[in-house]
Amino acid sequence: MADCEIGVVGLGTMGAALALNIADKGFPVAVWNRSPGRVDDLMSRAGDLGDRIVPAATPAALVAALRRPRAILLMVPAGPAVDDQIAALRPLLDPGDVILDGGNANFHDTDRRAAGAGDIAILGVGVSGGEEGARHGPSIMAGGPRPAWDRVAPVLTAIAARHQGEPCAAWLGNGGAGHFVKTVHNGIEYADMQMIAEAYGLMRDGLGMAAGEIGAVFDRWNTGILRSYLVEITAKVAGTVDAASGGPLLDVIVDAAGQKGTGRWTAIEAQHLAAPVPVIEAAVAARNLSARRGERAAGQAAFGPGPRPVAAGALPPDRLERALIAGKVLCYAQGFGMIAAAGAAFGDPLPLPTVARIWRAGCIIRSAMLDEMAAALAEDPARSLMLAPRFADMLRGSHDDLRQVVSLAALHGISVPALSAGLAYFDAMRTARGTANLIQAQRDFFGLHGFARLDDGSAGQHGPWAGDG
Repeated sequence: MADCEIGVVGLGTMGAALALNIADKGFPVAVWNRSPGRVDDLMSRAGDLGDRIVPAATPAALVAALRRPRAILLMVPAGPAVDDQIAALRPLLDPGDVILDGGNANFHDTDRRAAGAGDIAILGVGVSGGEEGARHGPSIMAGGPRPAWDRVAPVLTAIAARHQGEPCAAWLGNGGAGHFVKTVHNGIEYADMQMIAEAYGLMRDGLGMAAGEIGAVFDRWNTGILRSYLVEITAKVAGTVDAASGGPLLDVIVDAAGQKGTGRWTAIEAQHLAAPVPVIEAAVAARNLSARRGERAAGQAAFGPGPRPVAAGALPPDRLERALIAGKVLCYAQGFGMIAAAGAAFGDPLPLPTVARIWRAGCIIRSAMLDEMAAALAEDPARSLMLAPRFADMLRGSHDDLRQVVSLAALHGISVPALSAGLAYFDAMRTARGTANLIQAQRDFFGLHGFARLDDGSAGQHGPWAGDG
């Protein structure tokens, strides 16, 4: 019978977990994978949920198992594989059917696919939370035609994470809105992880603390303002003992961080939007630098011994905690500012309070701060988070600590690019008159680009050099 609520194509780690989650929430789900072994593996793991899962031998059989209008969730690698799968399914579908792309797609690709969808609908669905989230409750960011969202909303809201009973899933706008917000989410994730790694480096290289001691500090931080998934897992990772060596596992992990490119997309799109996100950009650059292990070793050999110890008492953990609080506030202010800039540029405002709310549970960047961020954005979506009363108070109480930490790191040769970028952003954003007047004068000197005057407000003015030929 054609009564399955939704189909899932692609049964890798995330697709299989989502299929089980859908069945667990009471919805019949049809599944298909190009490699039949993955279908068999899913069915062998489904247990009692197998009664709600219909394995399909072909795409046509999957389509035939779905109620109308049909809804099919693609969990295949981003890029050409998505286009190939849409092309294969398209002849099997009818007007009003919905294809959901649940991968980490570039939102430009989602916009292109939506524009060429004809009489079917394409939803771009950002899913965050990893395998555990996919199985038990992710954060879901959707974009595309609103009627298509209404068709699948009962399923997606049911499988999403919950924060105080509210589902962490929402429709955020047309076209690639969902995938755009997921991209910014991932950029913030890069930055959050980088700042945490910099705090770890200051404790390890500056204070000479062992991994277990560092883990205990992060565990303590996870009971306060910094309470979050990333701080929680950092405490666990730092405290883990390597079975092979008997020492800390962190001490045997190669210091080169991988990436799938979504953080890089955030930095690229921020430049197109003229939206300043220096903490995210610094985090992306730091990952790129981490891969250059040979060059870094050569640099240490050429220029000195690397990080130097910080004097005992000069960097108490409480100061480092407050510096990390400041960095986090500034990073999130930049991320939400970028989302606001995109809404203005594309003429489709994105609901910032909703974005903050659906990030409160399920996703990698979930944290205690997001509850207060959602409230602040609801009060005034146009105001920078750093100027909202609660977060302005946090910055007043922590920016001097950030300054001290960045200064100590610089003096002791310890690289803290994301925290440094946060401090530079803060200082720029609290300086009413900066130094760009000189830059504009230079532009006028060599290119006659003109400038505006402070005294009378006139624009298009030139300096006396304009007549020099």
